[in-house]
Amino acid sequence: MYCGDSLGTAIDHFEPIKLAPLRAFDWLNHFLACEYCNSNAKRAEYPCDPLTGECLLIDPSIEDPHDHLRLILSTGRYRAKTRKGEATITTFRLDRRQLERARQDAFQRCEDMLRGYANLLSRGEHQRAHGRAQALLRQPHADVLYAMVRTLDSPGAAVVLDEDIMGILRTRFTVPASWIGVPERS
Repeated sequence: MYCGDSLGTAIDHFEPIKLAPLRAFDWLNHFLACEYCNSNAKRAEYPCDPLTGECLLIDPSIEDPHDHLRLILSTGRYRAKTRKGEATITTFRLDRRQLERARQDAFQRCEDMLRGYANLLSRGEHQRAHGRAQALLRQPHADVLYAMVRTLDSPGAAVVLDEDIMGILRTRFTVPASWIGVPERS
């Protein structure tokens, strides 16, 4: 839920039990997390604004992390856009080198998979192209693909994403509507 590594083996109480014992069994307070984020990084930390009491961690169940964090695709590094972004990077140690390398690798995988997807489509292999797209959406660090989609309309996008990838993302690859701010239909 936090680092995007897809190694969720622990359940984190977003608001720690020590601060909110009545939320110990509150389903909406339970997030799937990797062991590192839960036990080594966050533990019982729950930074709050001293004046308002508002939690300074991004709640990924109700907030778009993109509103608070900017992923530098070429380095795999997160940069904070807001105080919540800063607190989230610090608390979950989202700047650890292994995560940055994994996001850099995911960027390379995304580019390769997108090219493969477009190639399959051009050969009329729609079933296999669909499978490739589904695998791309499920891969570890899917936040990288999300950042690529969000980068398309940013100034300087052509510096980060090459023309082929931009074309595939703009015209051929179907992303979930919620990724581009359109409410999904049920």
